[in-house]
Amino acid sequence: MTAEVMAQEETHQTGAEVVVAQEGKVVVQGDVQPKESLDESKPKTVEKSSSYKEESNFLSDLKEFERKALNELKSKLEEAILGNSLFEKEEPKKKEASTVSEEKKEDAEESVEAVKEEEKKVEEEKDVSLWGVPLLPSKGTEGTDVVLLKFLRAREFKVNDAFEMLKKTLKWRKESKIDSVVDEDFGSDLASAAYMNGVDHEGHPVCYNIFGVFESEELYQKAFGTEERRSEFLRWRCQLMEKGIQKLNLKPGGVSSLLQINDLKNSPGPSKKELRAATKQTVAMLQDNYPEMVAKNIFINVPFWYYALNALLSPFLTQRTKSKFVVARPAKVTETLTKYIPIEEIPVHYGGFKRENDSEFSTQDATVSELTLKAGSTATIEIPALEVGNTLCWDLTVLGWEVNYKEEFVPNDEGSYTVIVQKGKKMGSQEGPIRNSFRNNEAGKIILTIENTTNKKKRVLYRYKTNKNSF
Repeated sequence: MTAEVMAQEETHQTGAEVVVAQEGKVVVQGDVQPKESLDESKPKTVEKSSSYKEESNFLSDLKEFERKALNELKSKLEEAILGNSLFEKEEPKKKEASTVSEEKKEDAEESVEAVKEEEKKVEEEKDVSLWGVPLLPSKGTEGTDVVLLKFLRAREFKVNDAFEMLKKTLKWRKESKIDSVVDEDFGSDLASAAYMNGVDHEGHPVCYNIFGVFESEELYQKAFGTEERRSEFLRWRCQLMEKGIQKLNLKPGGVSSLLQINDLKNSPGPSKKELRAATKQTVAMLQDNYPEMVAKNIFINVPFWYYALNALLSPFLTQRTKSKFVVARPAKVTETLTKYIPIEEIPVHYGGFKRENDSEFSTQDATVSELTLKAGSTATIEIPALEVGNTLCWDLTVLGWEVNYKEEFVPNDEGSYTVIVQKGKKMGSQEGPIRNSFRNNEAGKIILTIENTTNKKKRVLYRYKTNKNSF
């Protein structure tokens, strides 16, 4: 339900834009700019990045040259699969010298086996699939076009280049036994280096890559100390990618790519040659064998050396690849992530509301509300506590903070005393989100007060819920 929004009349102008999606009150005051027009009957949504939605995989949405390229690729693929030429033929092994009679007998046996093997290979190629999607176009599987369009887009709709890329990917997967990598056990050492966690505004699964864990020399050596360990690391990274793809919906209209978050905080940097080599191998593996599987690549907590490195690499990157890069310095991490990911899906250490094994909130609990607090203004958020004995819980964050903040419980009975839940204090720019709770012994309300003393407007995001007593 939409909350009642009340503006105090101490001045003729209001200092905050507010829309709330929960029961409660928001009171704003301040002598600032005139209030911008605002539809107070609708929740205000978090700002999203423009040009972020995936390109359509519906045939009706493709341009003429794109449809033509897709049909040409499907024709080449159909011919290669049915003609058993999708994979390179293996050279027959040379026989050792033997008697003429033995050779004839062996030749006859080998011929029979060869025929059987060839028939088996033909059937296998007819059933060839990629990420669980059959590739034989005549089978009419709706996901086939989605997969083929990824290879075409990666090669700017050059059919022959896309076909060669597809063949190399299939060969690599076959030789490396990638289809079984998801079942392999790599231990828990690298679990903190990269993991899947939540979804973004568009439903893309989010993969976090944490480069700072390799600041530990022990883990660094375990991952990159030898060529064998680097190969193991690549295989583990491949497993993570495959598990992420299992969360996708490779059909027209479905979410068919991931969102990558690359945290460079405390990263060893390009001076470490082993990490540099592993990074280069990982980038090559993902670029060559997982085309268009990443919707956006967001780099956060970016150090200064990144910009120099990026300037060197930029000339070698396509405009399409560069368009997917987003870079955020440490002070802008939460603000950047909220453009792509709901605040309730962002881990708490990145300024979001998501906590591991959260016993207070689930992703379905309590709509997140937002208010924009203009420079020099104050807002109070009122959370009703009408039933005695309930526990109220709330999350709140201010992007960039640098505000004064306090929490109080105000009883409805004017003869009762106000309870200070959290004393007023100046919140620095690096503060994390606040999680607090209060059990009321009488009817009243929780009041959260945010005072913006800066000359910049602030975005306040919050949610709350009431846990009713069990007696």
